[in-house]
Amino acid sequence: MPGNVTLYTDGACKGNPGRGGWGVVLRYGDAVKTLHGGEANTTNNRMELMAAIQGLKALKRACEVDLYTDSQYVRKGITEWMKGWKRNGWKTSAKKPVKNEDLWRALDDEAARHTIKWHWVKGHAGIPDNELADALANRGVDELTEA
Repeated sequence: MPGNVTLYTDGACKGNPGRGGWGVVLRYGDAVKTLHGGEANTTNNRMELMAAIQGLKALKRACEVDLYTDSQYVRKGITEWMKGWKRNGWKTSAKKPVKNEDLWRALDDEAARHTIKWHWVKGHAGIPDNELADALANRGVDELTEA
């Protein structure tokens, strides 16, 4: 497997639901790639998930990945909750449908291609790549506004 890739991901939403954006900072050695996008009617959680999906999707082959997110929803969902959701037919422990199941399934598919260490970082704490991912997510929102 290729050397470590580092991904910082973030989502943003103006209104929740509302206009949303996602951003990704991808580092491999000295190479840096940034990605962003947005959706007109979405939630912050969906944008957090979309950032992780798009970051992993950008990797052309299986990699060892350190993925940093400031979303406990994403980190706990993939590392703690998903196993139970799958076992329960994509139902929560309260027997309700899992919210954002479509994106959780997509994230599960993308994550399966890689060896990933999931890290949580405090948002807006001055971590440069997390701040850049946040700025990219907000750019995704702003570009929707301009269109």
